[in-house]
Formats: sequence, C-alpha cells, structure tokens
Amino acid sequence: MKKFFLSLMLTSLISSYGWTCTNFLITKGASKDGSTMISYAADSHSLYGELYFFPAAEYPEGSMLDIYEWDTGKFLGQIKQVAKTYSVVGNMNEHQVSIGETTFGGRSELSKGHSGIIDYGSLMWITLQRAKTAREAIKVIAELFEEYGFYSSGESFSIADPNEVWIMEMIGKGEGEKGALWVAMQIPDGYVSGHANQARITTFDYQKKNKWFDPKQTVFNSKDVISFAKDKGWYKGKDQDFSFSDTYAPVDFGGARFCEIRVWSFFKSVNSSMNQYLPYASGTNIERDPATGYATNRMPLWIKPDYQIEVRQVMDFMRDHLEGTPYDMSVDVGSGPFALPYRWRPLTWEVDGVTYCNERATGTQQTAFSFVSQMRSWLPNEVGGVHWFSVDDAASTVYFPMYGSATRVPTSYQTGNGDMLEWSDNSAFWVFNQISNWAYTRYNAIHPEIREKQVAMEEKFVAELSSIDQKAVELLKTDREQAIQLVTNYSCQAGDALVTDMKKFYQYLFMKYLDGNVKYPAEPQEGYKYNPAKVEFPGYDARTLKRIVDETGDKLKVLD
Repeated sequence: MKKFFLSLMLTSLISSYGWTCTNFLITKGASKDGSTMISYAADSHSLYGELYFFPAAEYPEGSMLDIYEWDTGKFLGQIKQVAKTYSVVGNMNEHQVSIGETTFGGRSELSKGHSGIIDYGSLMWITLQRAKTAREAIKVIAELFEEYGFYSSGESFSIADPNEVWIMEMIGKGEGEKGALWVAMQIPDGYVSGHANQARITTFDYQKKNKWFDPKQTVFNSKDVISFAKDKGWYKGKDQDFSFSDTYAPVDFGGARFCEIRVWSFFKSVNSSMNQYLPYASGTNIERDPATGYATNRMPLWIKPDYQIEVRQVMDFMRDHLEGTPYDMSVDVGSGPFALPYRWRPLTWEVDGVTYCNERATGTQQTAFSFVSQMRSWLPNEVGGVHWFSVDDAASTVYFPMYGSATRVPTSYQTGNGDMLEWSDNSAFWVFNQISNWAYTRYNAIHPEIREKQVAMEEKFVAELSSIDQKAVELLKTDREQAIQLVTNYSCQAGDALVTDMKKFYQYLFMKYLDGNVKYPAEPQEGYKYNPAKVEFPGYDARTLKRIVDETGDKLKVLD
C-alpha cells in the first residue's frame, strides 16, 4: 500500500470551480438485466490514468498501514492493518463491492485545520479491501472516521454491491476536530441517482442508532450531524427539516452550473420530466427559503427512469457534452470551425471586468480514468462483478471488461507503465490520449470514426461476456482457481489487445486526416507505377467563412 500511494505523486486541482469527477448510480430495478451499476470519472489535469490492483493478503497482529494522501503523496500517518484484506481491481473488490466519489468542498470553516489522517482517496481503497457488502463498507468508513478522523474536505461517495446502491456524503469538522459529519442513504430499488461535485443529500430520517445490517434501515448517519450545525449556529430549525447539503455545502451558481447540470443532463436522458429543473441546474434561478436560505427548487436526490438501463447506455451517459440542451458546447462560437464540444481551462474568464464561464460537461478532456462497475447478483462473486474500465476522455475511449475477481491487470493499464511526464508506447493512457487529442483538432470529421470504432469494440465485449460467464460458472463447480484464472486471462487479453488495436487505429486516423485534408485510397490505374492517395479538401463550413468575412471585411477579398 505504501509503495502504491508513493507512486501517485499528483496534484488534483480542486480549487474554486475547479470541479472534478462525475458519478451515476443505477439500482437493480432500474437496470435491464437486474444488475446494479455505478460510474465514476476521475477528472484531473495531472492525474495519470492507470488500473490499480491490490491482491488479497494476510497480515500479522500489530501490523500498521501507512497512509499517503492520494492527491499529493503526502504522508498523513498510520492506522491499524486488519488481519486479512480482499483483492481489489480498480474500484471494485472480489465481493462485487464498488466505490466512486466526487469532491464538493463545502463550508470553508470545515476544510481548515484537519486533525484526521485518512483522505478520501485512501478511504476508498482501504474500505474496498475490508468490506463484503455496501452496508459493511459504510460501517468500515464510519469506524475509520471515529478512530482516525477525516482529512479531506466535503465528499460524496457512491457505494454499491450486487443488491444495494448507496450515496454517502461527509465533511470534516474543521479546526481541532477529528471526526466527520455524514449521512448515507440507500437509493430505492427501481430508481437512479447521481452526484457531480455538489452535495445532494438534503433532508433525511435521522437515526439515533445505526443498525448496520438491518435491511429495513435505509439511512445511516453520524450522531452529531445535526447537533454540530446547531452548536455552530448554522441551523436553528426542527431536526426533520435539517438539510445536510444546504447546511454544510449550500448550492450556488458554480455548484449548479458546473456540477448539478451534469446530474440533470443524465436525469433528463432517462426521464422526460426533468426540463422543469433546468433553471435550477443552470444556476440562473436558484430559489431560496427566506428563513433558512435553503434552496427550494432543487432536483430530487433520485428519480425513476422511463425505461430500464443497459450497461452500454451508462457508458454513453459518461460521454455527455450537454448535447441537445441550451448549453451544448458544439454549436456556439467557442466550438470553432469543427464543432468542438470542449473548452480549455480555466473554467471562468473575464472580459471588460465581467466574469464569464465555460460549460463543465460530464465528458471532459482531463479525465484520467473512468469506469462503469456492474454488479450481478445472479452470478457468483468470482464472475458477477465486471469493472468496465477506460482511460482518458470517455467520449473518445473504449471501456473494456475487467472481472472483479481478477488476480492481475493488463500490462497496458498497469500502475507504473508510464506517468504524466514519462512516455510509454504500450501505455493505454498515452495511446488513447493520442486519439482524443488528434480528434480535438477537427472534431466533426475525426470523432465520428472514433465513435464507430468505440461502439463496435464495446458491443463486441458485451457479446463475449456471456460466453466467458458461462464457462467460468461451469468451471467454478470443479475448480475455483481455474475459473478465476479464466476470467483473469480474458480480461488481461481483452485490455492489451484493445490497446494494440487502438494504436493501429490512431495511425490510420493520423494518416487520413494529416495537414487539414482527408485522404482515401485511390482506384488502381493501369500503366502507373504508384497508386497515390485520393485527397479531398473539406475546408471550413459556411458559418465559419461568414464569421471570417464579418471580422476581416475586404482584407481577404479576391479582386478581379
């Protein structure tokens, strides 16, 4: 563990409006095949995309675990190691428990003077190594907070197993305080939820005691989550009216426009009634209760989708650029001549003393890695958990299936195979970055080919899984180790073969779209030694040409 965290010497930019990460949550009843699913995009301009792996292990009594902050590699302290840990691939463990997160920051008073030693990144992987269910994961987190304190600012977590999906939100207590203030709520079956760097839990049924394994209890919370706010003078009303988010992380323009709008865009993709929340999600009309200051027109924490959702649809939700909304970035002047749905940072900028913003969509250029974890209750754990993993911008990458029980990961995705300042020719991160960054130069021409390739590869993987599942389940009846080896070999071969294929695909795209033109193979001509490529010059669209003339006048006019 120590070696792993030391290798992650990165700086995650969670400054004002430097929001990162998106999570979508799908319950069993909301999915077409009855699986639970959560998605997560780890978005940071300085985080290297790789697939983490922790083998199961046993430790002698008295062992200690060094904690290094995930974002910076800073040593924070030591905690007691448990006697036995579970295997973890990416953000899923061998028991089909998966965890994702988004940072919301929260009240500035609570982000100062941390006395805790467990940061949000360490928390995810420590918990995955110790929990067999989502409920047990929440219990592990709560106990770690109580004993060691929370080092980070406000965080939302997605926590799921094959049967239940939970959202958990927490924030530290600030100067001189060790514990954390938190609430966890189970998403009702048949519903979906999401969070994207804005705390979303509002009112909840306060629990005097956390009965961790009582299936009837669907809310857990820290004992002082309400009383702490009252002691600070931040809330004076009745307990049943207390809102976690509105007290500890009030939504403002940035919280809505840069964060909630990503959840809204997902919600409106699965439910036709969501347009009513656009004024709120855009930040242009946040209505507030005059007595409490609480926002009164917020989106619900969860909604019921109009249809049951498939795993490939979740992948595409992670690629959203606000298409078809008033904030579609591919249609305004900032998209340039080639309809680019991205804006380079900073997120906000000024003209004549007035501050403006770029949109912050789910699909974004600075994604280090993203996943869609799929937990399938009708299959044994050795086969049921599939961690669909990708690196770089989700819109230009391909998710491949990594079984949660795997005992190794593909070489192309391994930790240490390159980093942000070290090139590796067989690194998935650098291969996919070549593809996406080439597409950014002429998006409306190049990206459609990427999309076609992406769909073909992901549909191929989905089709292959049913056969691998069947073989592994049959093999489990006689030889568990061989069954795990089967799914491990498949995942590793699929990941490495994908990267090899995409390297060739990048070479094809580079040659075809070189120098601003488009090249096609020409028909062979009899009597000619060479067969030169057919070259087309698409130029710019009419909208761009009109803008050039409007700005330059007669300067470029061709005279008779």
